[in-house]
Amino acid sequence: MTETTLDIPGYKSGTWVLDPSHSDVSFVVRHMMISKVRGTFNVKEATLVAPENPLEATLTAHVDATSLSTKDEGRDQHLRSADFFDVETYPTIDFVSTGVRIEKGEFLVDGDLTIRGTTKPVTFDVDFGGFGQDPWGNYKAGATAKTVINREDFGLTWNAALEAGGVLVGKDVTIELDLQGAHQA
Repeated sequence: MTETTLDIPGYKSGTWVLDPSHSDVSFVVRHMMISKVRGTFNVKEATLVAPENPLEATLTAHVDATSLSTKDEGRDQHLRSADFFDVETYPTIDFVSTGVRIEKGEFLVDGDLTIRGTTKPVTFDVDFGGFGQDPWGNYKAGATAKTVINREDFGLTWNAALEAGGVLVGKDVTIELDLQGAHQA
């Protein structure tokens, strides 16, 4: 059953703006089918418009694709190239929510994810961290979110076959978000 209203202690309606110094976007993908590569992006901006009912909230986020880092400059340059993200043509990765829901006790955010000019629907499983006031009087909210996409659905199709079988880069990419936002008065 899907809930249609939600009461969250400490929730404030209004506009929430992402705090980039306390937020991360990361990804994990299989490498050579035997290990994983982890990488990060910087968030350019994100805004949550929160009405009285949290399940009617909308989120818009823009990630700086040029900020991609896997801690290996050669690999990072390749990932930024036209073989993968083509950051010269597509400098941002964008997300626009289309719905917020709770199913079987899980908090889910549906939306349209755009990578490399291709938009596909995704669902993030969200773990809400709560609310708190920082020492400077800012009212903050925190959450983590996770989804898995097939990179080939977004035009990220480059790969290399391995002599022993398999491929260099896995298809499934786990995207993980650690987010903190500030309520705007």
